[in-house]
Amino acid sequence: MTVPLTESARALLRMRYLRRDDQGRVIESEEELFWRVARAVAAAEDAFANGRRSEEVAEEFYRLLTSLRFLPNTPALINAGTELGQLFACFVLPVPDSLDGIFGAVRDAAKIQQTGGGTGFSFSHLRPRGDLVRSTRRPSSGAVSFIRVFDTASDVIATESVRGGANMAVLRCDHPDVREFINAKRNPALFSRFNFSVLVTDTFLEAARARKEIDLINPRTGAPFSRVNAGDLFDEMVDAAWEVGDPGLLFFDRIQRDNPLPALGPLEATNPCGEVPLLPWEACVLGSLNLKAFVVEQEGGVYLDEDELRRAARLALRFLDNMVEVSRYPKREIEAICRANRKVGLGIMGFADLLLFLRIPYGSDESIAVADRVMRIVQEAAVEASREIAQERGPFPNFPLSRYAERGEPPRRNATVTTVAPTGSISIIAGCSSGIEPLYALAYQHVGEFVGIVEPHPLLLRELSRLGIHDPSLLREIELTGRIGHRTDLPEELRRLFRVATEISPEEHIRVQAAIQRHVENAVSKTINMPYEATRDDVRRAFLLAHELACKGVTVYREGSPRGQVLQVLGHCLSCMGEDVVPEARARY
Repeated sequence: MTVPLTESARALLRMRYLRRDDQGRVIESEEELFWRVARAVAAAEDAFANGRRSEEVAEEFYRLLTSLRFLPNTPALINAGTELGQLFACFVLPVPDSLDGIFGAVRDAAKIQQTGGGTGFSFSHLRPRGDLVRSTRRPSSGAVSFIRVFDTASDVIATESVRGGANMAVLRCDHPDVREFINAKRNPALFSRFNFSVLVTDTFLEAARARKEIDLINPRTGAPFSRVNAGDLFDEMVDAAWEVGDPGLLFFDRIQRDNPLPALGPLEATNPCGEVPLLPWEACVLGSLNLKAFVVEQEGGVYLDEDELRRAARLALRFLDNMVEVSRYPKREIEAICRANRKVGLGIMGFADLLLFLRIPYGSDESIAVADRVMRIVQEAAVEASREIAQERGPFPNFPLSRYAERGEPPRRNATVTTVAPTGSISIIAGCSSGIEPLYALAYQHVGEFVGIVEPHPLLLRELSRLGIHDPSLLREIELTGRIGHRTDLPEELRRLFRVATEISPEEHIRVQAAIQRHVENAVSKTINMPYEATRDDVRRAFLLAHELACKGVTVYREGSPRGQVLQVLGHCLSCMGEDVVPEARARY
């Protein structure tokens, strides 16, 4: 069968996903890729005496994948059925307070990133700058200095990995090096392979609002190391995020309330994009349902086929549990805890496209209701499927230690079942908008290794045609600026429906994130995009509102900040190319 892929999707698959021979020549078609993945993942059925026939399940998985209704994370698409065989997307590695422990973590991260996994670390256990190193009787260089070692290693390993190295650095708000950490990414030349997040507590935020003094605690001794005004510290977080987009915030107490296994310890770090809080050594497999693929258009109107979404969610959950079973593991410690907890993260992509089909503006009250409804369906279907698989194969081994057992809930196969990831690459393959983000622009291109085709959004073209608007200069302007909000000659309803990320208020962004988070067991990857004119107070309000609405974390990005962007409108690219490149286009932009 022919998979309904766009030219951008086929180009990306050829560049990064399809198998190659020793001379680097592509030796696999797109259809063969999906068969390879479906068969490799369905092979898990053979491990269970009462399992289904793997051939039959492989056919179901193949149809699910080739319909583009569901896609697993990138490592699965690249590695399934190959010698590498590592299918997990997200890992959290411990960083002990010793030279052997630190460089052991660097080595483990390099091995994981070589197979396409992203890594997260809590550096909160490292002694602070200036603290005594007993063996040398010299002062420690502190936590941030060691993050540079990890960053350099990731940069080097990226050239030989199946995708570039990506990391999350987490530091507690009461670590003595927190100020240095907050400001570390103001230099855009440093930490290019890392996102930074401060792990903040409810107590800290209360102290920040009251501008009270707090103790910063030496993790080596557990004793106060210094004191700082919490309000001043929060101001620095706001200022750095306004300037460069980092750090984000992770809300410790909110994360712990959803920790399914508190008996095993706190969740202290996340994967690179923040959607999966994990224990040390834990990893998680991810996959996303393409909401656009469940839209039905009939003469009577447009609707989301909820029954088909439920069915696909249940099959996708089985796919993800099978991934845990058949994956190869880079370390014994990782395999032990992954098999004991079996965390998976089923999410959604194409949310912005769904709203466009339904003619609902992103951020409106109606869109919040849709977000709540859709994610509730996925969550309920995933839990039902996990419980059914537990009846076949048994619950996850640590189930007796879980909150579910404590509450008397039925056994389930997976400690977590839902997550919302950013879906950067797989949304291109699926031909839909990424994750739960609004449209970044109405026409854009990917910058870096993969440069996609620049063309206006097809639903916008359809609306313009419906309205009888056939203006080549308008289309060219959309290609250059990526928006129509400034075009007051166009209908207001059209401009509101096709608002892009920076035209949507931070409050609207966060309300969508919070609605989704209510039905997600892990966390949600979401960027609060702000226009260049946004103020530090806008960032402050976004941070506090995300906490108030029970999000697990928050990341802001102000347009024009010196952090690299994966997506750019054509006008931004032209502005960097010199005066002799399409001068009339530069003038228009």
